[in-house]
Amino acid sequence: MAADNNTMRIIFVNIENGITAIGFRKVAAFARLVHPQTEVCYVAPSNRYSPINFIRSDKTNYDLSDQDLDKVACYLAKANMVCFSSMTPFAYLTEKIIVKIRSRNPNVYIVWGGIHPIVNPDKAILYANAICIGEGELAFSEFLSAYKKGGDDYLKTRNFWFNTNNSLIKNEFRPLLTPKEMETLPHNLYAQNELIFVEGQGFMPIDQSVYIRFIGLAYHTIWSVGCPFRCVYCSNSKFIENDKTYSKLRFPSVDYIINEIKHAIKKQPYISVVIFHDDSFIAIDLKTLTEFSDKWRKEIKIPFCVQGLNPNLVRHDKMDLLVRGGMNRVRMGIQSGSDRILNFYRRPHNNEITLKSASIINAFSKRMILPAYDFILDNPVETKDDIEKTLRLLQKLPRPYTINGFSLRVIPNTELAVKLSSLGVVAKDIKDDYTETKPTIANILVFAIPIVRLPDKIFNYFLKKVKPSCEEQKCYKNLMIIIKAILYLKRGIIHLKHMDFSVMPGKPSWIFWRLGVIRLHHALAEKNKK
Repeated sequence: MAADNNTMRIIFVNIENGITAIGFRKVAAFARLVHPQTEVCYVAPSNRYSPINFIRSDKTNYDLSDQDLDKVACYLAKANMVCFSSMTPFAYLTEKIIVKIRSRNPNVYIVWGGIHPIVNPDKAILYANAICIGEGELAFSEFLSAYKKGGDDYLKTRNFWFNTNNSLIKNEFRPLLTPKEMETLPHNLYAQNELIFVEGQGFMPIDQSVYIRFIGLAYHTIWSVGCPFRCVYCSNSKFIENDKTYSKLRFPSVDYIINEIKHAIKKQPYISVVIFHDDSFIAIDLKTLTEFSDKWRKEIKIPFCVQGLNPNLVRHDKMDLLVRGGMNRVRMGIQSGSDRILNFYRRPHNNEITLKSASIINAFSKRMILPAYDFILDNPVETKDDIEKTLRLLQKLPRPYTINGFSLRVIPNTELAVKLSSLGVVAKDIKDDYTETKPTIANILVFAIPIVRLPDKIFNYFLKKVKPSCEEQKCYKNLMIIIKAILYLKRGIIHLKHMDFSVMPGKPSWIFWRLGVIRLHHALAEKNKK
């Protein structure tokens, strides 16, 4: 253990396909409170917001070359403590980096946090000295403070497992953060002396151009945590299994989240839209949303997007309130048009509820960017009838809308993994790219229908050719690329009309901001509301 507070070198490393890293940034902020010299680094083999990755879904990269792997490990091996954060798709890369570090410096103390150790702790602890198996903010602060003091008290940290002297210490869970405790958390560490690994070069300082290339003009955050649903494919089901109170919604005050956004905009004045990744944002009570919308419109004055809509929770009064406050886009998880598959996923809605919610959203179509609806594709338990029902639902959804289609991937230790195993069905692991949808007739139709509603005669013709993903069938990769390109172009034009570059990162968006075009558009839009 390195007990010299002045010389101890701690490096935080986030490994994912980008630099959004909302939870990681929150814990990193805590780390710097305890140890101000903490380095914060990002390893991003690919960019989730790249238009090219959307169109050519087989281009997402979850690995590094051997040369780059050596460069990453060489840099990290010089630390006393390295703290990783990763989701399960990047667990394999994290494991490889840890092994490389150990080969160079076996004395580095390895801590692993993020979603993967929570979902698969028995595997993660084999590679690390310590893993965080619950909420990490207060837990990590306690761990690091105790570790720096010396002695063994840090081994008592709740929400942590320890692999020490060939023995395993599994500590209990600490209570979930209360809204009052969430109010005391530091804001996300953002644009504050961070590093990113650059292919072939090594770790380099993150400047404004890196943020613009990976995220564009958007700021990503989470206000509320907790989810009342237990969808079998989601890691939330594991969180609820660990602590049933995770199903209850928790969030700090409106002033807290407003101040967080102000803090980010002060760092990067070009931020032109805020994206909330909450699982159940729309479930926040009406009184709080009223306060939020009023203060957002008066104090922030830029659009925001809500990603976590569930069909069961969409209400006209809340939609109206949020749109008046500045909400310009929503994303809702539908997943399937088949009641059988929805029951399999344990989704608490049906097509009637879905269409009702989509109609409510559509009522605000003239004031918002087209909504995005999520569907899960390539499910090996789907039948032809299940797929047909999904395609018919897509035909019925009120327009305009766009689609996010994800190939079914299994997170280990989730209920989905257990259910598929009991059925003797083999599905791809989450480490395989979930955006890599098969270019089958069925999937091509999924992406084509949002572009234009197909005439019944043409739709029924192609419907006869649809086959379940588990059956051998002809694939049309080039046609899929063309359809996705058209869909993205349509989506891009509509975003451009609204001066929203949240799905189009890169320097051109910054130029629009620099010229004042985006601010002028926002001012005119606000004037029209009045």
